[in-house]
Amino acid sequence: MALLQSSSRSSSSSSKRGKYDVFLSFRGEDTRKKFTDHLYRALEQKGISTFRDDEKLKRGTSIAPELLKAIEESRFAVIILSRDYASSKWCLIELTKIVECMEKTGLVVLPVFHYVDPSDVRNHRGTFAEAFDKHQESFKDNMRNIETWKAALTKVADLAGWDLKDKYESKVIQEIIGRICPELYHKFSSVYEDLVGMDSRVEEMLGSYLGEGLGDVRFVGICGMGGMGKTTLAQEIFSRISGNFEGSCIIANIREETENQGGLVSLQKQLLSQILMESEMKIWNVYEGLNVIRNTLHNKKVFIVLDDVDGEEQLGALAGKRDWFGPGSRIIITSRDSHLLIRCGVNDIYTIEGLSDNDALKLFSLKAFHKPHPEENFVNLSMVFVKYAKGLPLALKVLGSLLFGKTKNEWKSALNRLKAEFDEKIMNILQISFDGLRDTQKALFLDIACFFKGKNIDCIRDVLQSFGYYPDCNIDVLIDKSLITIKDHGILWMHDLLQDMGQEIVLRKSPREPGGRSRLWIYKDIIHVLKNNTGTEAVEGIMLKVPIQKMEHLHAEAFSKMKNLRFLKIGNEEFSQDIINSTMQLPKSLNYLSDELRIVEWHGYPFKSMPTSFQPNKLVELRMRWSSIKHLWKGIMDLDELRLIDLSDSQNLIEMPDLSRAPKLKQLILRRCIRLYEIHASVGNLKWLTRLDLNGCKCLSSLPIVCCYLMSLKILTLSGCSKINKLPEDLGNIEGLEVLDVSETAITELPSSSVLLKNLRVLSLRRCEGLSSTSSNKLISFFPLMKKRRVDPTGMLGRSLSNLRSLTYLDLSYCNLQAIPDSLGCLSSLTRLNLNYCNLQAIPDSLGCLSSLEYLHLSGNNFVCLPKSTTQLYNMKHLFLRGCTHLRSLPELPLNIGYLCADGCTSLEILPLRPEDGPFPNLSLLGCNKLINNEDYDDMLLAKLRHQIIKGNLNYDITIPGREIPKWFGHQSEGTSVNLQVPSDKLMGIALCAVFLLHHHRPLHQLLSDGDVFGHYLSWYLNANGDQSRRSRQGIYFTERFGKIESNYLYLDYYHYRYPTPIMKENWIQDANGFVQIEIGFQTEGPGLEVTKCGAHLILEQDIEDLNQTMRGCSSSSRCSITPYEDDLEDSAEDTKTK
Repeated sequence: MALLQSSSRSSSSSSKRGKYDVFLSFRGEDTRKKFTDHLYRALEQKGISTFRDDEKLKRGTSIAPELLKAIEESRFAVIILSRDYASSKWCLIELTKIVECMEKTGLVVLPVFHYVDPSDVRNHRGTFAEAFDKHQESFKDNMRNIETWKAALTKVADLAGWDLKDKYESKVIQEIIGRICPELYHKFSSVYEDLVGMDSRVEEMLGSYLGEGLGDVRFVGICGMGGMGKTTLAQEIFSRISGNFEGSCIIANIREETENQGGLVSLQKQLLSQILMESEMKIWNVYEGLNVIRNTLHNKKVFIVLDDVDGEEQLGALAGKRDWFGPGSRIIITSRDSHLLIRCGVNDIYTIEGLSDNDALKLFSLKAFHKPHPEENFVNLSMVFVKYAKGLPLALKVLGSLLFGKTKNEWKSALNRLKAEFDEKIMNILQISFDGLRDTQKALFLDIACFFKGKNIDCIRDVLQSFGYYPDCNIDVLIDKSLITIKDHGILWMHDLLQDMGQEIVLRKSPREPGGRSRLWIYKDIIHVLKNNTGTEAVEGIMLKVPIQKMEHLHAEAFSKMKNLRFLKIGNEEFSQDIINSTMQLPKSLNYLSDELRIVEWHGYPFKSMPTSFQPNKLVELRMRWSSIKHLWKGIMDLDELRLIDLSDSQNLIEMPDLSRAPKLKQLILRRCIRLYEIHASVGNLKWLTRLDLNGCKCLSSLPIVCCYLMSLKILTLSGCSKINKLPEDLGNIEGLEVLDVSETAITELPSSSVLLKNLRVLSLRRCEGLSSTSSNKLISFFPLMKKRRVDPTGMLGRSLSNLRSLTYLDLSYCNLQAIPDSLGCLSSLTRLNLNYCNLQAIPDSLGCLSSLEYLHLSGNNFVCLPKSTTQLYNMKHLFLRGCTHLRSLPELPLNIGYLCADGCTSLEILPLRPEDGPFPNLSLLGCNKLINNEDYDDMLLAKLRHQIIKGNLNYDITIPGREIPKWFGHQSEGTSVNLQVPSDKLMGIALCAVFLLHHHRPLHQLLSDGDVFGHYLSWYLNANGDQSRRSRQGIYFTERFGKIESNYLYLDYYHYRYPTPIMKENWIQDANGFVQIEIGFQTEGPGLEVTKCGAHLILEQDIEDLNQTMRGCSSSSRCSITPYEDDLEDSAEDTKTK
């Protein structure tokens, strides 16, 4: 519903619903970073507004009022009753409030029993009894609270909910979403005017077109003219049924996004990120993107909406064929062009018609009268307006908003004008609302239509203010008149038809000569004006978004007549100077730019300085990446309105001008200005500066001490400033500093005052080789005030490091430290720690005190073992130990760890993982040949497979030394593929195994050319009846960075079907006994990689039950035997040298 919510945010009706759809109540220490986080992300992905408390809200002596208010403003409360839930009095206060709202306001409560027995919760047994016993000791004088909490707990435990024991967490999450989505729709749909007349359309789509519940893959088109509600219909269907799919997404504004450079690749990343819930997808080109989509989603039941498609290449890149998606998938495509969809093979097309007279009158009335029917004395007039709108929802809303609160005579005046201009059709209907705006509101609307649609309102607020638009007021006016909307994350938006109308208004001013128009955004028009010098004083803005398509020779006086130019954007910041300058040729100098300019964004600016006559006193933003600027201007300029300067990659820039008269400057970005040798001292006067970015300024030798008095500075980036060997001693004065990046500089220590940076969140010292030391004193100086330890080892040291309590990211990689202090453990907020290639001989026990740590990078060091305290890192998700050649053993690792990479750990002999205790991590152990001698090696691996099969985790694999397929894999073959019979109605999954080796080959860098890779890929496919579905790049990827791969290796994977219906079952041809012939095979990419053997094991329904029973009999202190199977991995424990 979020899509509909955002479009109606300004409506008075929006106040009738709560602020949140769902409130999550949970014990943070138990579930915050696991089940709760997965549930939260899934809810948000479905557009369900969810409240999840910030840990800071529960600190202190009393519960934050924000929490209680959030409960009151929610429609659903999901209570995750975990082992220690009742030990938190804040959780119990939440619980009591939730029960109160359930009884008084109808809050829907959904309990989840997080690996606890519901009867223990209901009857206050076990950990719940222990918790209440402790509370009774603390609340002896107020036992009434205890009884209230107990009563609330009992009431919640009596409700129908979910018991996570013996259930897949992912399945429970889907069921929770499936429970919430339909009820949200029924509660809220009546208050959205966007949904007038929607029910019949949705029912027809669901019943006659989508065929929800059937196993085929369907592409369905929604066609109609702009403004008919195609997107709204698709969004409404999405809000109703998306919870029934494994993954879902809406890709909006495809037509417009495709026009941007790299647009299709960006859309492919967006599609994959939304469905797979991964923040970053690495795709380099469209061809790779379509392969990743096909290979990743072929086994998933997905629901995708592709909005506003107008080209075959768009559909081909995002949803080329039906076999890209798993059975039951539905893809909806909205387009104005039905013939385009037919050409692309989309035959099921729903043509959306205008609203019926009754529905049209209702929608019009909601806008004109704020109720679903017209006032009695306006009925006839209303019907006339409805008739002229021809059932077009957008026109009805715009007209209704225009007439709201107007007199009858004003209605008649508007109607007379509408009749006189009706030959201009629907565009004039929309323009009536525009014509009713004030001049500043009109200008603001046209700027959004031509330049700023899709921009974040907060990022351009200062610019709009400088234009005299008063955005805080006038943005609301445009929203109230249904001319624009504010989407999620503050994105300024308008309907395509309204954008077309706004641009048409501009074009009409000078149909033949572009130079007579106020705004230029069309490529050919801009080139015409700049080439022929036909610009006039009418031109206020120019936006040339893409690089010039061919060499253009532009006029020397191209801007001389544009006296009122206030917005200039040329080029694209993603392109290098060489690309830009090879396509556009200007004269050797530029004589004039308008003093009215507020934004100058000219990437690849070809001149050495700004025009001497230019007075930038109204300038707000100056962006000139890849420019040829040597000096911006001479002397001191009045820069009263300037907020941002970005001259990144301007490699001829040698100095910055005096900025003492730029009092409002917030960001100064000079990345990779490699000839810049100093920062002007006037920077010290910039009291509002929040970001100073000097990354890659290789000639810069020092940071002026005046920078230490920039009290607003939050981000200071000096990375790559290789000549800077010392930071100012007063750096700690910048108390608000949050990010300090001095990586790849020559500094030998941080100033002692840096401990005063109490708000510092990110500290990067990567490749600060000057920090290397053979003396303890040098190392001690690395951590500020460590010298005090000898005087006061427990006092001053603890207090100084405690000032860095906000630090969440610390990067010390490639610093050759040799040792790190015990005091590292004081950084309790740290979530990411990078100590790669620090020549560390040992890791201190204090590592285990980093209770928030999630990502630990220790690759390339010389330690022999990790401290036992590593087990205490309960939140750790990823551990990287690549190339630790001295490492012999690991302690027992935290149960929650999801990925362990120990490639190149050639001495590693002990890996005490505990698959029977909980989730088993992904493993990569290339080059760990000594592990093969571990006596528990075989048991461990089969126990891993058991746990994987029972839990059904996806994207789960292991790579280990070995040259034989374990006997447990009943279907084996020499070569790259194996054929087997599948009982399609019983199959629950397939366990896979391959033996591979890497032959001698030329170095990768010698083989590299376009399309090649720096590493090796091993992937697998399933072929049933000639329909091949690959799982490319989901297998193993590795490089040879940590030495040659000289042994044979085993790759094991388990492919689990999420639902009982097997993937592709509908397309499988069964024989008389219900069996299907399939082929499972492996493919390789990269030189020298060969698969020599492979195997598969079918997992049937009975196997799952047998394994469950077997695992229940295994205690946490002992390893599971392999009784259910006759075979083990002994055959894989042979010599692993290459044949």
